[in-house]
Amino acid sequence: MELSIEEIRSICALENIEITLHASKRLEQRGIFIEDVISCIQSGEIIEQYPTDYPYPSCLILGLSIGQQHLHVVVGSDLKVLWIITAYFPSLQKWEDDFKTRKGNNL
Repeated sequence: MELSIEEIRSICALENIEITLHASKRLEQRGIFIEDVISCIQSGEIIEQYPTDYPYPSCLILGLSIGQQHLHVVVGSDLKVLWIITAYFPSLQKWEDDFKTRKGNNL
C-alpha cells in the first residue's frame, strides 16, 4: 500500500505521532524539533514510497522546517499512527538542487 500526503496530513497531530528511539537520537543530534517534522509534513510532498516496509508502509517526505530549510522526513503509518523513522536536512552532496532526486546511484 502506498501512502498519500493527504492521509498523512490528516493524522499529523502530536497525539498520533510516535518517534522511534533511533529517530529521537538523530533528531536531537541534528537539531531538528518535532515542530520541524510537523511543518515538513504539512508543507511537503512525498518523493519516495516504500510500500513493502515492515511493519507499515513508509515514505520519504520533502518539506520545509519551521525555519524554512529543506527537510526530509521518513514516516511509516497504519493510517492511525505516524511513526517518525528519521529526519535530516538533505545535502547537495547526495541530492540534486531540487532535493527530490538522488545524485548518481545513491539508492
